[in-house]
Amino acid sequence: MAAPLRRFALLTVLGLFILFLYGPTLTILVLSFQGPDGGLTFPMNGFSLHWFYRLFQTQAVGDFGSSIARSFALATMVMIATVVVSLAAGMAFRRRFWGSGPLFTLTVASLIIPSILVSLGVGLLFNQLGLDPDWYSSAFGAQLTWTLPFGLLIMFAVFNRFDRAWEEAARDQGATAWQSFCHAVLPIIMPSVIGIALFGFTLSYDEFARTLLTAGSDNTLPLEIFGMTTSVTTPVLYALGTLTTMFSFLVILFCLIAVRLLAAKRAIAA
Repeated sequence: MAAPLRRFALLTVLGLFILFLYGPTLTILVLSFQGPDGGLTFPMNGFSLHWFYRLFQTQAVGDFGSSIARSFALATMVMIATVVVSLAAGMAFRRRFWGSGPLFTLTVASLIIPSILVSLGVGLLFNQLGLDPDWYSSAFGAQLTWTLPFGLLIMFAVFNRFDRAWEEAARDQGATAWQSFCHAVLPIIMPSVIGIALFGFTLSYDEFARTLLTAGSDNTLPLEIFGMTTSVTTPVLYALGTLTTMFSFLVILFCLIAVRLLAAKRAIAA
């Protein structure tokens, strides 16, 4: 097969894959602009922002405002905990210690356990302890079993190729261990730390299965959407999906800009 034809075939496969991956999201985005009399399917009945306005009004069923606030607060908590624990674990695992192998295996093993079983296990544990499951306690712990392995794997990969000469040079200049970490290690690995924060926030904000049986009586946004699909039959859900998708892209864009600014700052300093 000639090179141009082979390239065309590969690009076609890639295009079809992207269409399969993002087609449902694009469909929701388009249908969220239905007219006031529009439904959940094509063809569209007009074009308007009616359902976006309805989104900020009191709904007959569901509470968007509170669920979004809970999801944002929970995602922020998970993000901070994931960054702190991953960074601390990455520093600790730079040297071998007794039990490091089993500890690493147990941490990463949570990725292969079905999410619904993690949710069920954490929910049962809280019930056995006489504690009420809630989004800021049991759901927080359940989601950390999902985000921490990603953060640890990223941090281990970073420190695996980290040149310790930078740290040693700082110590030779009289810096303490804390000063060498803050002024030599952290600025170098900061793009990876931002990546871990992005993973922690987005994975938590969209998580459904590990929150299903651990959030208690207060729904996060994914649980609220799931509950409303059984009773709400208007494109207001599509409008919500469009706004949350745009929010996720804005978070990613913010992180990319932060990484670029850090790279530019390092280049100027060099």
